[in-house]
Amino acid sequence: MVEKSKNQTNATISPDLINRMITDRKVRTAIVRQSHFYFFNFYFAHYIKYPTASFHRRFFQLTEQDDIKNLFIVAFRGSAKSSIFTMSYPLWAILGQQQKKFVLIVCQTRTQAKQHMMNLRRELEGNILLKNDLGPFQEENDEWGSVSLVFSKLNARITAASSEQSIRGLRHNQHRPDLIIGDDLEDIASVKTKEGRQKTYQWFTGEAIPAGDKNTRTIIVGNLLHEDSLLMHLKQNIDEGLIDGVFKFYPLINDEGKVAWPGKYPTKNDIETEKKKTGNENAWQREYLLKIVPEEDQVVTRDMIHYYDTLPGDVNGYRVTLLGVDLAISQKENADKTAMVAILIHGFDKDITGYVLPGIVNARLNFRQTLEKIKELYVALNIQGHTKVSIEKVQYQAVAIEQLRNEGIYDVEGITVTTDKRSRLASCTGLLATGKIKFPRHGAEELISQLTGFGVERFDDAVDAFTLAAREFIAEYIEQIFAGVMWAD
Repeated sequence: MVEKSKNQTNATISPDLINRMITDRKVRTAIVRQSHFYFFNFYFAHYIKYPTASFHRRFFQLTEQDDIKNLFIVAFRGSAKSSIFTMSYPLWAILGQQQKKFVLIVCQTRTQAKQHMMNLRRELEGNILLKNDLGPFQEENDEWGSVSLVFSKLNARITAASSEQSIRGLRHNQHRPDLIIGDDLEDIASVKTKEGRQKTYQWFTGEAIPAGDKNTRTIIVGNLLHEDSLLMHLKQNIDEGLIDGVFKFYPLINDEGKVAWPGKYPTKNDIETEKKKTGNENAWQREYLLKIVPEEDQVVTRDMIHYYDTLPGDVNGYRVTLLGVDLAISQKENADKTAMVAILIHGFDKDITGYVLPGIVNARLNFRQTLEKIKELYVALNIQGHTKVSIEKVQYQAVAIEQLRNEGIYDVEGITVTTDKRSRLASCTGLLATGKIKFPRHGAEELISQLTGFGVERFDDAVDAFTLAAREFIAEYIEQIFAGVMWAD
């Protein structure tokens, strides 16, 4: 009736054939079984409020490419990702050419899972065209406490569950889930802490993935919530070759200023209207532009960062170079890194200033490599004069301090930390805001990123090294910098 192509979404269907689809059930069902795009446009046309965007067509293409076993989508809020991937695709995957037997939809909460299933049920009950063409359908409660839709004629099922449940061993007759779809598995609260993010990732890898079989297809869609969120963790796994898969990123406005959905947002006024609806700049950046932004209680803001182009030429003004070292022993990929930050102190009284030197160390080093790197920096920095090394005095760091002294680095001090990281960094913000600590134009990007993203950035080792050196600056020259009085005017 119609030639079957690998990607029916890109096929051109004539107006005459469209008219035949409208009037002839056999023509219509033959085409919609091959094309998710036409399946959606015929049975879910009431979801289409604005002209389709190119990224929507890409969404449909990706659903039709069944050879992509792992597909992860980050898209802006209101992009219709749930309508396409969680509402329409589970039905087409069973009723269409992919002929899936057990679709498992996973959500963050049971309430969300029930809502997804309720939406599907309402469509199947109230969508007369879909029901007449591809029905009948029925609903039942299963032994796992999940709500399911059963397609008796096709021996298929859609089940919705949540990350609050154990789903390992889930089956429909002889079938384990052959399509797993995750939709908004996290929220702002769950990604706020490392423990929350790890809990979601461990559930996904320990419960959701094992629920499937070797040929199960897994699709996760969501918004950008944190750089170490589930979706970003999966992206990292793909980048590092740990898993095969496709990761796609769809902001409302890209870096060139191009709007992804011009049919919905044809003018700048439309964009501004949508932005005002959020009522929050952070939410707009995160949920629509897909940019990670710190919380409202951000410790170091971008306007606190002051730069220098060249170091002072007056060698007589040189006071000391402070080298802060945050030690980490593990070399595992997800472990903390060893960080070293050097601040050159120059000037007297009101003119005293700290210059962060380029070449920040932020790497995974073993114990011996760490000692050699500290010695290398110490020798290099001592060319300009006196250098003092500060290392946090906890656990095995005390051994490192003693070993450095044994190897000729005598001016090394163990610093006992009595406050939390946020408080330590906050105590340095006066130096940053007043430009009493400046950064090089190049060579400290990682440190600046960690400072301005503290509380959001995945790693903060460079921040720890920086605060060790900066707080030593404060303690050593407290009379010049007491409460910022000397440079307040």
